[in-house]
Amino acid sequence: MAKEKLSVVKVGGNVIEDKDALASFLEGFSKLEGKKILVHGGGKRATHIASKLGIESNMINGRRVTDAETLEVITMVYGGLVNKNIVAQLQGLNTDAIGLTGADINSIASKKRPVKDIDYGFVGDVKKVNYKSIDKLMQADFTPVFCAITHDENGQLFNTNADTIASELAIGLSNLYKVELVYCFEKNGVLMEVDDDDSVIDFMDSGTYEILKHKGVFHDGMLPKLENCYHAISEGVSRVFIGNPTIISNKEQKFTTLFL
Repeated sequence: MAKEKLSVVKVGGNVIEDKDALASFLEGFSKLEGKKILVHGGGKRATHIASKLGIESNMINGRRVTDAETLEVITMVYGGLVNKNIVAQLQGLNTDAIGLTGADINSIASKKRPVKDIDYGFVGDVKKVNYKSIDKLMQADFTPVFCAITHDENGQLFNTNADTIASELAIGLSNLYKVELVYCFEKNGVLMEVDDDDSVIDFMDSGTYEILKHKGVFHDGMLPKLENCYHAISEGVSRVFIGNPTIISNKEQKFTTLFL
């Protein structure tokens, strides 16, 4: 029997910071047919609020170093302010959303990132997705909305990259569904020229990706996103798309399709 389709959609922080762009995206997301999961970031909002509280944000290679004080801010902003505003807007669009961290229903368990050259503090790397528990919510017609927080199953919360959370959720739920993973951010897709929004690479297999990576085509922020994409495809996710938020509702829009 063919698997039912599931859309796992991740929306980036730049969209979240733009009230109109977020409203438009959520309207498109609410109209997606079939079962769906939303994963969101919120790093820029966290940085802004941390600054108001006199807490300096320390970023290394695009990753946030998360000490105990920063973790408190992230928990408030990701799990509270951003998540609940998104959930409330989706309710207004007749989507019965439920906001979650990885700790809720033990949905995403992580382990602390090991210290090598850099100690990132309370940052977690995903080790397990309890897809059966998440599926119980979807079978009850709820739409999960995940923020970028996981836990270690022993009471410790972790800051975890939202792109990674989306990828790992897609992999876990591919045991039950035919999963399409969609990354929505401010660009039109993966670009050949970072300053040219029209230089979208329409299709890219893993071989082309390795060649272009070796040539230095991708900027630092895109590389970890693409690594998550190809990891998902190699682990059973059916298709991965990258583009601006309109791709979930406008099939004429340019975007990048990734495959092995």
